[in-house]
Amino acid sequence: MQGTDLRYMSGFGGHFESEAVEGALPKGRNSPQRPAFGLYAEQLSGSAFTAPRHENLRSWLYRLRPTADHRPFVRYEGAKLFAPGTVKQPLAPNRLRWNPPGDLPSGADFVDGMVTMLANRDPSDLEGVAVHLYRAQRNMESRVFINADGELLIIPQEGPIELQTELGRIEAGPGDIALIPRGVRFRVRLLDGEARGYVAENHGLPFRLPDLGPIGANGLANPRDFEVPVASYEDRDEPTEVIQKYLGSLWTTTLDHSPLDVVGWHGNYVPCRYDLNRFNTIGTVSYDHPDPSIFTVLTSPSNVPGRANADFVIFPPRWMVAEDTFRPPWFHRNVMSEAMGLIYGEYDAKAEGFAPGGLSLHNLMSGHGPDVESWKKASEAELKPAKIESTLAFMVETCWPYRPTQFALDRAQPDYDEAWAGFPKAKLR
Repeated sequence: MQGTDLRYMSGFGGHFESEAVEGALPKGRNSPQRPAFGLYAEQLSGSAFTAPRHENLRSWLYRLRPTADHRPFVRYEGAKLFAPGTVKQPLAPNRLRWNPPGDLPSGADFVDGMVTMLANRDPSDLEGVAVHLYRAQRNMESRVFINADGELLIIPQEGPIELQTELGRIEAGPGDIALIPRGVRFRVRLLDGEARGYVAENHGLPFRLPDLGPIGANGLANPRDFEVPVASYEDRDEPTEVIQKYLGSLWTTTLDHSPLDVVGWHGNYVPCRYDLNRFNTIGTVSYDHPDPSIFTVLTSPSNVPGRANADFVIFPPRWMVAEDTFRPPWFHRNVMSEAMGLIYGEYDAKAEGFAPGGLSLHNLMSGHGPDVESWKKASEAELKPAKIESTLAFMVETCWPYRPTQFALDRAQPDYDEAWAGFPKAKLR
């Protein structure tokens, strides 16, 4: 890609501008009659035109060719396990957990190596979320991907990747997240052989930073720690396949040029990355165990205040100092549904059976919490300051119940319920 080295601007939700060629961006005009160099002005909107100013998301792109120049899409026959639909039969209210699947597609790129595990709602509802796994063993050569159904939160678990987007390039590895807005075209290049990870596909309102309320002005994820790419473009006149996810299905067409041809852009609808190590973890310094909402990095609100369409929550290294409290996540049931993944290390509420690259599901009102060994250890521990280190887990929580795909159901651990077997009965006297 031409125009610049890999660089970033900082901030989340702000208005940015970047040009790979000086003079590509007009001054004081969004859509001039004659853009510089014969470029085409195009507005990419992630919200309704009439959305309140603080909710309005759009960027102006100045490109070599308009994106309207393409032939009809036809069904894409690859990526059989990506968006295949979920199970239709009645779903038992069982807790589910998966080892890292050993049979993800082999020799595939990012798109063909995507496997859908969980989903809820129809994308056309403009609500809901899906959770995918990916395994990429080759670059996306002469092809790009675009998701019209929602934005993609990419969570690498193994191996760094480069995301070449219309607005510039982003590198992300384990410990980072990358957010690709709905409708932005991109390809994935491997930086170290093979790459694996998770993807949360958000069909609802775009992710944003949660309100801090009584926490105050500082804490959790800081806006300045999100990094936005600078403009970088491709001037390639060669066949390029465009794969698009639309209304839950995959479609394809072929252009005679690369669509990653944006020479300059300005706006607030842009991809970004965030280093999870920069999260400012909040916790108690007295007693009791605060709700896991204090670990929220990004949230997608629903139409009910305080109830999230999707929350992205992490459990990072942190100090535990509270007195007279049970430190791991307590036993609980709630109306939210929790899909949890592990990027590295060990999760403090499970002694075994939950490996990096694995996944678990606790749907609404499913009782869950620590297993016997973790409960016993935490109950008997001497409560002095201790640091949880070398671990990073995350949760994609949603108000909509998840349904697994058939691929997921066929590979669920058969004995997950045994994690809660063997608790001794309480003795009243």
